[in-house]
Amino acid sequence: MIAALRLLKWKGGLLAALLVSLALGTVVPRPLTTPAGAAVQGEMQILLLANPIHTDIALPVDDEIRAAFADLVPSGLPVDMPGVEYLIIGWGGRSFYIETPTWGDIRPLPVLKALTIDRSVLHVSVAGPIDPGHPTVRPLIVTPEERSRMIAAIRESFIRDGGLPVAIPGAAYGADDVFFEAKGAFNALIGCNTWTAAVLREGGVRTGWWTPLPQLLDLSIDLHHGA
Repeated sequence: MIAALRLLKWKGGLLAALLVSLALGTVVPRPLTTPAGAAVQGEMQILLLANPIHTDIALPVDDEIRAAFADLVPSGLPVDMPGVEYLIIGWGGRSFYIETPTWGDIRPLPVLKALTIDRSVLHVSVAGPIDPGHPTVRPLIVTPEERSRMIAAIRESFIRDGGLPVAIPGAAYGADDVFFEAKGAFNALIGCNTWTAAVLREGGVRTGWWTPLPQLLDLSIDLHHGA
């Protein structure tokens, strides 16, 4: 009986510590101080896409995007295909990301790897028009220079061989996406949404210090970055 009470108390303490960490991770801004304002030379819109557990960044395709990600085309990603308006990038755990294209495909082993530790991948896809007013879409305004820094951060996340990103053979949801080997290890605490937040910060979007869930990332942007 005493052992059970101790276990229950330990679990309660662990849960409380987790909740406090999540709260502080959202409320404490990163960076801690607001960067000094600079002269704004043009504005560009990017999109933050979210589902209940994952976030992606959608970049409107223009000449800069086509040039920056031209090295993805040899892997079969149709970045330069007519009608493509957005390049969508997300980072995540290899097993869960590749093997779970829909909620109906969830299986125990990929979930276990996602909750522990797994190799990481980048999922890159192209899309036509995206409605910025959709509930799962958040438009964010950045300067051209800030977007260029985001592009550089994304490119830095790819593992390369001979200068080219390494595509994963046979890993795709359809004809308009490709999975690539990525730098870093994935786990539930340092996962897809913390990667998204780090890339957004490169683009001048202030976030919370630790935002492992899409809802926390979105709330932290409300708190620290504004409209």
